[in-house]
Amino acid sequence: MSRRVNSHSRETADISRALRRAAKRALELGLQTGTPVYVMRNNKILDLTKEPEAKRKPRARRTSAQSVKRMSPKGSSK
Repeated sequence: MSRRVNSHSRETADISRALRRAAKRALELGLQTGTPVYVMRNNKILDLTKEPEAKRKPRARRTSAQSVKRMSPKGSSK
């Protein structure tokens, strides 16, 4: 059963990375073409292309060690 959980966790992490890449690419494309890129933040709909660059700060990136630690099953020592 733990294999399935690990597999599911990896799949979820892969999906999350793919969604972040897609969002980043959508913003890049929106900035290049002037197309609005809408997100909901604090219950408000915002156009990221109209937001100053300083406000569009990237999320903190996880190191591979943090990802491995986070994905390790409880009780294992990696």
